[in-house]
Amino acid sequence: MTQTRVESVEKALSILEAFSQDRRALTLTEIAHETGLHKSNVSRLATSLERFGYLKREPDRRFRLGPALWRLGALYRRNFELGETIRPALRKLVRDTGETASFYVLDQDERLCLYRENSPEPVRHHLDEGARLTMQHGAAAHVLAAFTLADKTAQKRLDADGSCVSRGERNMQISSVAAPIIDAAGQFYGALAVSGPIDRLEGPALAKARAAVLACARALSHGIG
Repeated sequence: MTQTRVESVEKALSILEAFSQDRRALTLTEIAHETGLHKSNVSRLATSLERFGYLKREPDRRFRLGPALWRLGALYRRNFELGETIRPALRKLVRDTGETASFYVLDQDERLCLYRENSPEPVRHHLDEGARLTMQHGAAAHVLAAFTLADKTAQKRLDADGSCVSRGERNMQISSVAAPIIDAAGQFYGALAVSGPIDRLEGPALAKARAAVLACARALSHGIG
């Protein structure tokens, strides 16, 4: 079925998508360059986004993301109703493995890091909540694709217990292991994962992390729903 597109809405959203961890403040010229829109168009749309709190204009005339996005993000996380359960599990995984623990959900064609607890190690796989990553590579991506998209290739990557291990796929320096969270009724909630430097998360350490992730995923699966 053909989807109806509203061009002005898509243009406004493309302005918000132009911002990132590395581009937190942008001028009109920079936004126009990132989006491919004319500066006059960007100016009109940015003014409307600013009026509703989605953008904030600094004294130097550069734009930053506004507080309305934080409010919506907080509502999204609260509505997901898993944060209070997931966060303690992530902290336990970090204590047990020493590596970064995260929880991913599928969001359109990407995986979204909804919750995370970073490793205390100075050399680590650092993730930010809200980070969007590819669905083509990584243990969590394969788990999400297998359970939400019924992707046959991803399903073949999974072990019999539903877990998946990846080594150097999305980032050649990172290993990861992930497992699904599924309640007693069979509802899939997301992928629980541990990731870290490949030279540290290998062999016995990777096996230990896999066992820890599976144990946490099973406990969460019994505790939700």
